[in-house]
Amino acid sequence: MPAKDFLHDIVKTALIRDGWVITDDPYTVAFGARRVYVDLGAERLLAAEKGQQKIAVEVKSFVGLSHIYELEKAIGQYAVYKSWLARTEPERILYIALDVEIFDELFQDISGQVLLEDYAIKLIVVDAELLEVSKWIN
Repeated sequence: MPAKDFLHDIVKTALIRDGWVITDDPYTVAFGARRVYVDLGAERLLAAEKGQQKIAVEVKSFVGLSHIYELEKAIGQYAVYKSWLARTEPERILYIALDVEIFDELFQDISGQVLLEDYAIKLIVVDAELLEVSKWIN
């Protein structure tokens, strides 16, 4: 199993504060002969629909030498996980969780916005200092 990202526990706490129940840490996705581990699995009751919303969350801190290189890796990882989840558990929505400062650096201009749009990437932006979700990007 891969090592936990330094934002892992911060994202976990923020999700719990946002009303989510962490069901898996990590969340295992098996497809064919392969197995991968998404950082977190979570659920939340939807009172109006009398159902549950399920998510899988890959936590990324972008701490490598280059934020662009880390972004390239994250998008590739997201694509693999999203493809396999669509076939094994299509009701579970995949998100990348990242800190608000990285979001502002990578996704506030057109170069990042087109990636979110073209690859249908969903984000959870977390304020690491306040330990809370600051925005959901769908």
